[in-house]
Amino acid sequence: MNSTLREDADAIIRASLNAVLPDEAVRRALEAFRPGKGRVLLVAAGKAAWQMAHTAVEVLGRVDGGVVVTKYHHGKGEIPGVACYEAGHPVPDENGFAATEQALELVRGLTAEDTVLFLLSGGGSALFEKPLIPGDELQDVTSQLLASGADIVEMNTLRKRLSGVKGGRFAQRCAPAQVFEIVLSDVLGDPLDMIASGPAAPDSSTCAQALAIAEKYRLNLSEQAKALLAQETPKALDNVTTKITGSVRQLCAAAAEACRARGYEPVLLTDQLCCEAREAGSFLGSIARAHAGQGRKLAFIAGGETVVHLTGKGLGGRNQELALAAAPALAGRNAAVFSVGSDGTDGPTDAAGGYVDGETLAALVAAGWNVYDTLQNNDAYHALQAMDGLILTGPTGTNVNDVAVALVEGKGAW
Repeated sequence: MNSTLREDADAIIRASLNAVLPDEAVRRALEAFRPGKGRVLLVAAGKAAWQMAHTAVEVLGRVDGGVVVTKYHHGKGEIPGVACYEAGHPVPDENGFAATEQALELVRGLTAEDTVLFLLSGGGSALFEKPLIPGDELQDVTSQLLASGADIVEMNTLRKRLSGVKGGRFAQRCAPAQVFEIVLSDVLGDPLDMIASGPAAPDSSTCAQALAIAEKYRLNLSEQAKALLAQETPKALDNVTTKITGSVRQLCAAAAEACRARGYEPVLLTDQLCCEAREAGSFLGSIARAHAGQGRKLAFIAGGETVVHLTGKGLGGRNQELALAAAPALAGRNAAVFSVGSDGTDGPTDAAGGYVDGETLAALVAAGWNVYDTLQNNDAYHALQAMDGLILTGPTGTNVNDVAVALVEGKGAW
């Protein structure tokens, strides 16, 4: 492993994630918060829910009740006046269902004088859920979608129709109270109705689109689920004000600044990456290979969210697959590729992402690993673990998609 490149990668990751923590973003958004004369209730859902709620209560001083539901191990203690719950992600579970019921109980019977402060971040689609079909069936549908390679918009188009809180239905439950929504976006282009499946946003998708997605991926659905896909969702809401506080664009800008601080000339390729993870990795590796040894320190940045099509039974996530897929192109070059999920977790693992450089492929081969076979088995985690190539950050408190970076040193090959 190239220790200089790895040190640079770790420093860039730390600086980038610190720059997109939600604390200051929530503070800024609350400058426009004008609650009514009645009660102020707080509901927060998503991977960054605890961090957002903690900051909001700190700024406001108090709330008249609240519910937070976040991913397991993402809570960091008690918040005054707020009940905090942890639940399953990316597949919803009974703890998430129960926490959502508590949130619905909290907003029951509100008046026009009351205000609901709704803090939403990525992961809310799984964590904030009142299923309209049996819970185990919803879990199965979610697992089918995750394995199919469906992107986040396709997944949420279906999930909001199987839910009693998604697709604007939570805001309807809060009426006639006003909802002030602060959103940390993890969906490319920041479409409000797709971030966490839009619990407080009118739904722009249609039944025809939902049914087409189910057909596209040949999902195994019950008759009850098919009937729900044919029912329209709310198309207008008059009790919601929304502020978007963070997105992958800010993450990419932070990464560029961090690269510049380490002496690299940053080049933003895209902030809307949305292809297969292994294809993105191969592409970034090829870019690094083409520019290596030309006498300039360059950093090519791609933000977004790739997808993984499950073809094996290994362990990994989209960022780890992206990194591993870059290893062949980097072989022998003074370059590296890393990819990291801003929330600190990648797929069903404890890693945030992965790192490879020009020495990785030879080391993998020497240890008996075949990159192609490993990717086919979706086992990037164990291959990278063997090379000390896992990126481990722990839960970060934010969630604004992923960032992948190809670092190219000015020197030539080894």
